[in-house]
Amino acid sequence: QLQLVESGGGSVQPGGSLRLSCAASRFTLDYYAIGWFRQAPGKEREGVSCISRSSGGSTNYADSVKGRFTISRDNAKNTVYLQMNSLKPEDTAVYFCAARLTPFGTNCDLRGVDYWGKGTLVTVSS
Repeated sequence: QLQLVESGGGSVQPGGSLRLSCAASRFTLDYYAIGWFRQAPGKEREGVSCISRSSGGSTNYADSVKGRFTISRDNAKNTVYLQMNSLKPEDTAVYFCAARLTPFGTNCDLRGVDYWGKGTLVTVSS
């Protein structure tokens, strides 16, 4: 079964940093656009960032994370990363990665996703 596995979540104080990883099992990420999404308690899942399928591909970010988060991919390692800096309490959520064969679009639309990971929890609190 094809799988995406997130890692790197945890608890951090405001202003801190975390790097999330999204690794693929049993398929190659090269052909997929990858997105990071998050869901806070009681809220809908929202797009955080997405990257096109090529190495060094185009990236998009939600306004709430621009300038703080950076998405990147290492196709040789079959992994996509989300570097999160200057974290805020409102960044607290379960973070999911997702893959799709077609582009996500500039707003990182979660519709049309082919594969979802199970998520990793990020908690930002003092």
